[in-house]
Amino acid sequence: MLSIPREPARELPFRDGNAGFSLILKRNCSISPAGLAGVFAALACVVVAIGTGFAIAGAWLVLPFAGLEVLLFGAAYVMYARRAADYERIELESGRLTVEVGEAQKTWRYEMDARWARVCVEEQRVVLLGAREQLELGRHLDADTRARFAAELQKRLRI
Repeated sequence: MLSIPREPARELPFRDGNAGFSLILKRNCSISPAGLAGVFAALACVVVAIGTGFAIAGAWLVLPFAGLEVLLFGAAYVMYARRAADYERIELESGRLTVEVGEAQKTWRYEMDARWARVCVEEQRVVLLGAREQLELGRHLDADTRARFAAELQKRLRI
């Protein structure tokens, strides 16, 4: 549970020089989904070829297990590919803060007045507090980068 003391409502200064600020946060993927598909196809061919070789040599029970291995590896590939393209897009323009979150082929879009948005840094989380909502940001960042991101966002929101 997030416990942050609320300040009384007041007009906060907003810096107009931040028009056009945009930031996209993504996972650090070592291989793209398309590259992994190529690796999967190559490994599947090798596994099936080895299983076929053993089946021709008389050990036919190897082939069903090779097929099961390819099937399980394919399931792992699909699970990875669904999450590899996750992102968070933060845009600040004309006093509006827009956050777009893409996770597993789903997209959520949040808009709030930048004058009332606050950044709260907890132990391992960066929380953006709006008038009616709170969003966790920087989930795909390491601890140091998350702290720098929170400081930059807070600087962009207020001066």
